[in-house]
Amino acid sequence: MNDMSMTPKTQVWIEVCTLEDIPPQGARVIRATLGCVALFRTATDKVFALEDRCPHKGGPLSQGIVHETGVTCPLHNWVIDLETGRAKAPDEGRVRTFPVEVRDGMVLIDRALLA
Repeated sequence: MNDMSMTPKTQVWIEVCTLEDIPPQGARVIRATLGCVALFRTATDKVFALEDRCPHKGGPLSQGIVHETGVTCPLHNWVIDLETGRAKAPDEGRVRTFPVEVRDGMVLIDRALLA
């Protein structure tokens, strides 16, 4: 049985900024069809893309403090894991995460987010 709905769609990557456009241990916001997406850069230059909205009270995660692979919401200090989008215990909740790549100093996301 060949069910096309089980086949993952092919991602088409599009450049959105350079790695240097995101401050180390900081963030940059891009506008997407689903709302704002925050691009986070860790101290080791890993980049993550998350919905820019804390699951607690909707605070702008992009204005939070980035540490290791987490970001602390600026409103009520919830810590969100950059890899999974989940709030760290004892808090509960989750934000959407999105695929992101860094190639030759350029940050790329799936074009479908911007369509």
